[in-house]
Amino acid sequence: MSDVPVVLFLCTHNAGRSLAARVLLDHYAQDRIDVRSAGSDPADDLNPAVVTLLLERGLDPGREFPKALTDEVAKEADVIVTMGCGDTCPVYPGKRYVDWELDDPAGQPVEAVQAIVGEIDRRVQALMEDLLSGSHA
Repeated sequence: MSDVPVVLFLCTHNAGRSLAARVLLDHYAQDRIDVRSAGSDPADDLNPAVVTLLLERGLDPGREFPKALTDEVAKEADVIVTMGCGDTCPVYPGKRYVDWELDDPAGQPVEAVQAIVGEIDRRVQALMEDLLSGSHA
């Protein structure tokens, strides 16, 4: 792992779960972690409920858009967090994988999406603590 760990959040559409995780970790890590996201089959647009919930938290996902997974992005990652993409997420040897079983927010009512984003928030903070704990001995 480099001085600044690289985390890749990977889901199918890169429009909801991985978007929320990327924006949240980027906010909390404050440049101590290089945070990226991608999808195995990117959507055309971001999930509007996830965008709204992030905005309500004072976070700006305005620069985000669904991105396709590339070999280059995956190979640069120290940790790849998969989020419900199953067999559509390729495996890259030598990478640390973490799989987060989370419901897909697509088509869900805002209350359900709020719970999903809340769970992502908790997991993101735990991941950050894990990644940064070694550098603050």
